[in-house]
Amino acid sequence: MTVKFSEDIVPLSDLKANPGKIVRHVTEEHRPVLLTSRGRGVAVVQNLQDFESAEEERSFMRAVVKGMVDLEEGREKTLRQVKKELGLK
Repeated sequence: MTVKFSEDIVPLSDLKANPGKIVRHVTEEHRPVLLTSRGRGVAVVQNLQDFESAEEERSFMRAVVKGMVDLEEGREKTLRQVKKELGLK
C-alpha cells in the first residue's frame, strides 16, 4: 500500500466539512487516510473491508510465526498423534 501524501493526509476540519468525500476516497483507493489536527496525525480512516482483510492477514501471519517457533522448539506432533487426540481414524 503506497501513501500519496497529497491525497492521503487530510486535516480533521476537511473530514468535518465533507465526511462523504473521505469515506468515498478510502473505499475507492483502498488506502487509509491520515487525519491531522494542527499538523499532527491524530487518527486514521480506513475502509472496513480493507481493515478486516488486513487484520485477517496479520492474524494468519502471527499463527505462522507461532507455528515456526513451535517447530524450532520441538513442540510438534505427528498426524497420527493429532488424529488420535481428536478421535479420528
